[in-house]
Amino acid sequence: MSANSTDSMEELDVVLLKAGRTKIRYPARLLSDDGTRIAVRASWASDGVRDFGFVRFEPGDVFTEYYWRDRWYAVKEVRDARGTLKGWYCDITRPATFSGGELVVEDLDLDLWRSADGTTVLRLDEDEFEESGLAGSDPEAAAAAVAALDELEVLATAEGGLESLLA
Repeated sequence: MSANSTDSMEELDVVLLKAGRTKIRYPARLLSDDGTRIAVRASWASDGVRDFGFVRFEPGDVFTEYYWRDRWYAVKEVRDARGTLKGWYCDITRPATFSGGELVVEDLDLDLWRSADGTTVLRLDEDEFEESGLAGSDPEAAAAAVAALDELEVLATAEGGLESLLA
């Protein structure tokens, strides 16, 4: 596949790793790959509902997911089955790799949520990140992860900031 492929019918697997193990694997369709940023679309990958309190992910939800080969995060636009925007869920990850039909990212525990109306921006799982021990085992990766979360928070609180990443 060329780096400029935009074949929206190409199927792939998104593989999310955590602590070296596969946390989840789910099918998606490739929307674009410009060599740096990869965009895919996937349905909610679980049969059940996941209620976080600030948002519910449920069957029928559609995720348009953006991954970078040179950035330490992924941004997922979440819409319900009718197409109504719920918000953006951002995972702090190592830069993505894409080969052999697999888009692989390693979750580094930190997350950020921004509601559709922009009034709610939440930093998530900072306790899990601390407990992971990454700061001791890989201080450079830990610093990159925290910097990525800070960057996303600034973008999420600026009008049009987060959306500018996805245009």
